[in-house]
Amino acid sequence: MKDYYSILEVDRSATPDELKKAYRKMALKYHPDRNSGNKEAEERFKEINEAYSCLSDAKKRAHYDRFGTTEGIGGGAADFGFGAFTDIFDDFLGDIFGGGGQRRQRSRRGADMRYDLEITLMDAAFGVDKKISIPRMESCDKCGGSGSASGRAPQTCQQCHGSGQMRFQQGFFTVSRSCGKCGGAGVVITDPCGDCGGSGKVKKMRNLSIKIPAGVDTNTRLKMTSEGEAGERGAPPGDLYIFINVTEHPFFKRHERDIYCEIPISYPTAVLGGEIEVPTLKGVTKLKIPQSTQSGEMFKLRGEGIQRVGGGTRGDQIVKVYIDVPKKITPRQRELLDEYASIGGDEVQKTFREKLKEMFTG
Repeated sequence: MKDYYSILEVDRSATPDELKKAYRKMALKYHPDRNSGNKEAEERFKEINEAYSCLSDAKKRAHYDRFGTTEGIGGGAADFGFGAFTDIFDDFLGDIFGGGGQRRQRSRRGADMRYDLEITLMDAAFGVDKKISIPRMESCDKCGGSGSASGRAPQTCQQCHGSGQMRFQQGFFTVSRSCGKCGGAGVVITDPCGDCGGSGKVKKMRNLSIKIPAGVDTNTRLKMTSEGEAGERGAPPGDLYIFINVTEHPFFKRHERDIYCEIPISYPTAVLGGEIEVPTLKGVTKLKIPQSTQSGEMFKLRGEGIQRVGGGTRGDQIVKVYIDVPKKITPRQRELLDEYASIGGDEVQKTFREKLKEMFTG
């Protein structure tokens, strides 16, 4: 005789829940739809069903444990059929066919919604209040969301007898699908409302005020509870998710909580040092440029960046300076530059050539 416990890979002391879990795991593994054309898997699947059909029935299991056989309890394993495990089949049918395993769909929660909101960098840095309008399905005012014109309660579906499911035999396996008449609800509206057609919902425009907190960035998601579409027959509504997109700023560039900018300085300022004005998110501030500043050098303005959402310290502003070379100069400026070059102001190329010579000659 077959060892049903070995087939299900459980101990003889396994509880009903352990049997159910083991059966579910192995039935999914050897299901014919996952092993097309594999005769060995098909035979294994039949054995698994046979074993669970016996061990899931307390009376049959007791007889099997005592005598080691299924004879005398209904004509043997061939008579077990699939009735003993249809309930567990409903539990994992969706894992195989991608849905439809529920025996009945109750009133469902409303669908969640998404809204893409575009804001500026300044809005993201300091927060802003926005007003939006969204089209959504709301509960029908005429029927109160019941879908019935007279207010009469929905009637049991005569096609599926209230189960919401229709069963079909495919070879040796039973498949369940949602009832086409009631859509899996198990009930039908006999006198549908004229405004919503029996769905209990109508499309309306909803005006909302949204408070955008300071510190948000592109792809930040804000949740507005219960602002999604209405549920079915009194079920709760879904939620609304606001996805933020921060537009590029013409001057500032953002990286996480820091912001970056580039500021031109004159050659005399780079050589002699000085003080320049730098735009920030909050206005204009002064930045001291030390002597002999090189083009591309960066300076940090602490606390001039963007704060963390919910509060906390702000990021920094990184200022990169570059030397602005004028395209046109006056005769006097040329005269002074020529004089500067003649007294050794053009030492840059000379020093560079000496460094190259050291690198290549050692």
